[in-house]
This record gives sequence, structure tokens and C-alpha cells, in this order.
Amino acid sequence: MNRRMLLAPLALLALVFSVALAVHAQAAKPHPTALIAIYHVAPGKHLDYLKWVAANDAIDKEAGVPPSVLYAHTQGDSWDYVSISPDLSKEQQAKVDAVAKQHGRKTGYAASLEFRTFITSHTDTYAIGPVSAADLVAAASQ
Repeated sequence: MNRRMLLAPLALLALVFSVALAVHAQAAKPHPTALIAIYHVAPGKHLDYLKWVAANDAIDKEAGVPPSVLYAHTQGDSWDYVSISPDLSKEQQAKVDAVAKQHGRKTGYAASLEFRTFITSHTDTYAIGPVSAADLVAAASQ
């Protein structure tokens, strides 16, 4: 048997195997997660709240983490702002905290208390996404 005739099927098998591994790795890859928050800002605190959020956005940018997206209420329900933020790793959060401290900002529980001076209530929900309906169908089919 010719050596080339033997190598061609082996090369094809290796190619098929590597593609199958890549497809499996992509399917096994977890969907990104995000923090969805709905805020009700205290009366008279809207501008202070927005300045505080803008300062945090600048710190996130300096720390190299993905930005949050803010939606402002214009009519309808009672919420004031909805924020969609990336679910940061411990390492990313540590970097954000280090940059915040360099700028004289509070971190941890102290920052949490400062945040509460701007709002009357809020909800936080972790969700997967952004993701398409087709991705969710594929995940449900595994």
C-alpha cells in the first residue's frame, strides 16, 4: 500500500476530530453573565446619582473592565434607571477597587453605604447574556 494512501485517511480523521473538539468546546463554553439592576433614585438625588455612576464608569474604564450600560426611564413604570453590568471576576473587581482607591473613592461596604444615599430601592438580578434564543435552544438540547 502506498504511504500517501494511508496518510490521507489519517489526515482526514485528524481534521474531523479537531473540528469535533472545537465544536464541543464552543458548545460547552458557558454563556456570559451580567448583573441587571433596577434603581429607584431618591427625590432630588438624580444628578448626584448620575455623577457618582459616571465617576464609577471612568474608574471601570481605567481598570480595563467592560462598561456598564445605563437606561434612563422616560415614561411608563416607576423605575428611574436600569443598569446592565458585566459579572466581574474576583481579579477584575480587585483591579477596579485598586483604581478606585487611587482616586480616593470608597470600596466594599463603605461604597455600598454611599450608593444607598442616592436611592430609595433597587433590585439586582444575575442573568446569562447577551445570548440569542437559538443559543438557549441549543443549550436546552444538550
